[in-house]
Amino acid sequence: MIGQTVSHYKILEKLGEGGMGIIYKAEDTKLKRTVALKFLPTALTSKPTAKERFMVEARAAAALNHLHIVTVHEINEYEQQLYIVMEYVQGETLKEKIDSGLIEIDEALQLAIQTAEGLGEAHEKNIVHRDIKSDNIMIDEKGQVKITDFDLAKLKGQAQLTRKGTTLGTAPYMSPEQTRGSDVDHRTDIWSLGVVMYEMFSGQLPFKGDYPQAIYYSIMNEDPEPLSRLRTGIPAELERIINKTLEKKPQNDTSKSLTC
Repeated sequence: MIGQTVSHYKILEKLGEGGMGIIYKAEDTKLKRTVALKFLPTALTSKPTAKERFMVEARAAAALNHLHIVTVHEINEYEQQLYIVMEYVQGETLKEKIDSGLIEIDEALQLAIQTAEGLGEAHEKNIVHRDIKSDNIMIDEKGQVKITDFDLAKLKGQAQLTRKGTTLGTAPYMSPEQTRGSDVDHRTDIWSLGVVMYEMFSGQLPFKGDYPQAIYYSIMNEDPEPLSRLRTGIPAELERIINKTLEKKPQNDTSKSLTC
């Protein structure tokens, strides 16, 4: 699609591809701004559940207006393909930043606070992300967090789009409830934020395995190595908060400890 014009958006380059969408960088020729366009893959277009999940993402993200959440501008259809027009974020993913070297404690704390603030806004509107991970957290050129990919977002009270017993998410960041295929709520995002925080402060994931089932076992049955053993200078209160997010029993408001 590179070089094509969809509505008034000129496709410039492909940015990435995931299970629920292909993302392109584009120029809004009317407003003269750079945007991101996310298309449902052609192979999935004929599947009602995939289309419906894509619509859920659009409705969920469009309901959010927060500094730390990627803004949705429009949802439309092109040649029977649904697409979302989103804010284009110039920067890097948190995963890329972690992989480039250990993040300073103060900076990592600010990134964690910003992520918690964005999630807090979503949870206030009864929206659960369900796939929080360092790859889904962008850091723009000003150092501001932008949460992306509400692909798996589920509005509370809406009919479940996946059969009970089906897992949605990314294995190392999944909550115990997700590994079991159980119903989830905002506490799953709090768990996943805890995994991201552990990863930011230590440079490694708390739960590991060579294949998904091994990771699920670790999540369900093992405790992560204490952060203070992996890195000096970790404040005791910060370690306590991260440990609380990773308790096997879901917690209610741990994320508020960061933002208060």
